[in-house]
Amino acid sequence: MIGIGGSTIEAELNAIKPTAHLIKPIEKEEFQQRIDKACQLMQDQNIPAMYMNAGTNLFYFTGMKWSASERMVGALLFPNGTLIYIAPEFEKGTILDFMLIDGTIACWIEHESPYKLFVDILKNNGVEAGKIAMDESTPFFVIDGIKNVQNAYNLINAKSITAGCRMVKSETEIAIMQHAMDITLEVQKATARILRVGISAKEVTDFIHEAHKKHGIPTGSYFCIVLFGVDSSFPHGVKAPKDLAENDMVLIDTGCMLHDYLSDITRTYVFGTANEEQTRIWNIEKETQLAAFKASQLGNTCADIDKAARVALEKHGLGPDYKLPGLPHRTGHGIGLGIHEWPYIVKNDHTVLEPGMTFSIEPMICVPDTFGIRHEDHVYMTNSGPKWFTQPIHSIDNPFGY
Repeated sequence: MIGIGGSTIEAELNAIKPTAHLIKPIEKEEFQQRIDKACQLMQDQNIPAMYMNAGTNLFYFTGMKWSASERMVGALLFPNGTLIYIAPEFEKGTILDFMLIDGTIACWIEHESPYKLFVDILKNNGVEAGKIAMDESTPFFVIDGIKNVQNAYNLINAKSITAGCRMVKSETEIAIMQHAMDITLEVQKATARILRVGISAKEVTDFIHEAHKKHGIPTGSYFCIVLFGVDSSFPHGVKAPKDLAENDMVLIDTGCMLHDYLSDITRTYVFGTANEEQTRIWNIEKETQLAAFKASQLGNTCADIDKAARVALEKHGLGPDYKLPGLPHRTGHGIGLGIHEWPYIVKNDHTVLEPGMTFSIEPMICVPDTFGIRHEDHVYMTNSGPKWFTQPIHSIDNPFGY
């Protein structure tokens, strides 16, 4: 097979030149534009306040990187643009240091209730009652704490605002994601070249991590799944992965984080000589991925894409629905700051496709106790339809199209 095996870990790592520094992160002006859009959505939906918890939503709107913990840290945004951060008193100096978008900081001392503080902020800003949009990733203990100190507010899911903004990527976001995808695809190619009989999944995983770092990603791989042979029939892996044997199916799913945005690419091919059944299913997988791509048209829904994939599979006697041999999971997922985010390419997601949306197309085929094949690439929607971030896998005997 072309591009599979024949090299070494040392040679491939030495050949990599860093490129991550060539793309710029999101700048302050864009964070402010996101807040402005959120405020407009709040006005349109008659929502008097939105809470953003520490994590990706807080970062998306304010540029503040803060990990969620057992202490309530976040921010309240009001439709007029007022932004008030909520944090423990002893973290105030650090919050100021991390602050990109200006706002006031309301603090609570360790023995005090941050939930009562939350209510006081609402009242001090003229919100006496009504719907308060809560970041959908807010921990239960925060929601529960707020509910237990008041009965004037109806805490609702902020998804219509958060997803309403995050689902549609800007040109800058797409450029960052493109660069991350390009890096991961190069790592995938290098990984194929280091394969040899007897190599362990851990050796390959460690190489992928180091290869991402060599490309200039300080954190290396964001995640990594390496599966050989029968292990590939389990979509997200097994407890004790087997070593590579001749003629095994190879499934590698990995990605990295660049300026907080993620890549995610899966490649599946055979190490050695593909048999008739491996070739047949591999080609059906490629056909199914293309059918889903063709259904990814402006005005169609996420459900339409999932349906197109399953129709393609059923023509070959696979499925139907989630039955095996066939596709055991949704056809894809949105991607951005989250490895899985809106929209979801599944039959109960009726989100209408529009320019700026980004999502995976990965209609995996699982043949129980034999092998699995997943071709995963992502698309971004343009004014003229879908565009691939990375070109799909080429052919079973020349996966990377050399």
